[in-house]
Amino acid sequence: MSLVSINPATGRRLKAYRAHSAAEVETILQRADAAFRDWRKWSFDDRARYLRAVARALRRHARPLADLITAEMGKPIAQARAEIEKSALTCEYYARHAAQYLAPERPLGAPKNARVLFEPIGTVLAIMPWNFPIWQAVRAAAPALMAGNSFLLKHAANVSGSALALAEVFEQAGGRRGPGAVFQTLLIPTERIAGVITDRRVHGVTLTGSTGAGRKVAALAGSVMKKGVFELGGSDAYLILEDADLDLAAEVCAASRLINSGQSCVCAKRFIVVSSVRREFEARLIARMASRRVGDPRNPANDVGPLARADLRDKLHAQVQATVRAGARLALGGRALPGPGFYYAPTLLTGVRKGMAAYAEELFGPAAALISVRDEKAAIATANDSIYGLGAGVFSRSRSRARVVAAQLEAGAVFINDFVRSDPTLPFGGVKQSGHGRELGSFGIREFVNVKTVVG
Repeated sequence: MSLVSINPATGRRLKAYRAHSAAEVETILQRADAAFRDWRKWSFDDRARYLRAVARALRRHARPLADLITAEMGKPIAQARAEIEKSALTCEYYARHAAQYLAPERPLGAPKNARVLFEPIGTVLAIMPWNFPIWQAVRAAAPALMAGNSFLLKHAANVSGSALALAEVFEQAGGRRGPGAVFQTLLIPTERIAGVITDRRVHGVTLTGSTGAGRKVAALAGSVMKKGVFELGGSDAYLILEDADLDLAAEVCAASRLINSGQSCVCAKRFIVVSSVRREFEARLIARMASRRVGDPRNPANDVGPLARADLRDKLHAQVQATVRAGARLALGGRALPGPGFYYAPTLLTGVRKGMAAYAEELFGPAAALISVRDEKAAIATANDSIYGLGAGVFSRSRSRARVVAAQLEAGAVFINDFVRSDPTLPFGGVKQSGHGRELGSFGIREFVNVKTVVG
């Protein structure tokens, strides 16, 4: 069976990759298990040297890696280059801080001869999506590796080239005296992943993807009592209060909604605006969204590229049409762009209400829903009226007021007068149907360890 990459800017096939055979998968699992048993003995200093070498290799290969990301999933080239740099910084961050995060602890009030250790658990399987092909994998791999685990990457089929290129980066970084197969890529179709999840040599599973995929993988991992971290869908609400700086809010909201062509779990998706400033905010937001240039993602002058696949564009358009049929107004866009590739115009739906597709569903593309509410209390209630709880934003000239609002929002992260984004120094993840567990920061590196109590 082949895994096919298609250039979303042209609709043309890039390359087909042969899936690993059952025998090859067995060899990969054996190598991951053997690598773990050696790697766990390496000191934090030695692991850190390896992660720093990975960071250098990422920067050394930044241009071809960014070009590959853009070719395989359509990310605007400037954003693809930024993705590589962020991945390198994350490797360096964990190289610098892992020893401190995982240092033995003496709990408050515990017996004097008690301590808590943080030990690696084994091989971590990462099931990753296509929208950030390098970053998604590295943000899971860096803490897992620094904790002493080995790492298996099962990437989305359409970014198989990126997955193989990343594995090559990790291999090159190790050199002749490297840690061997601590990072490997597994090329298999989704229907074959169940056997890997349940294999005795896999000890933990991390998944970034849709809520539906998360439920299936979580159930499977749970059936064999394996730890899982799940970063799933999101429909982030940005609350625009009546005292907001509307120019700032419009600029930040447009940027957040259209980053990665709207294909990010933490993109702004629902703009919840207090009615007294709705008209002014809407006009500013339309102007800024309309000013973004859509086109060939290889051109640094373009802000928005194509959607990654034709079916994703078709699904987004169906959601937009369903919302309009239900009574919303199309204030901007709402159409697939002519010509080759899977482009969709930046879109704003206004007058969105409960019961409409854009109110309840995640719009994974450059389309936003504007929801007008009476006041701050209604804004909070509307933001929380969602199955998702990944991120949220609050816009107000009063930071103290915004913090009070933030405390009432059901989300894993809230940003004030700014857009939500992941940061290696901070925990990242959601609540409700947006998943559970945390990546990044001190919390992320402790997800895949054995928290062991020792007394004596």
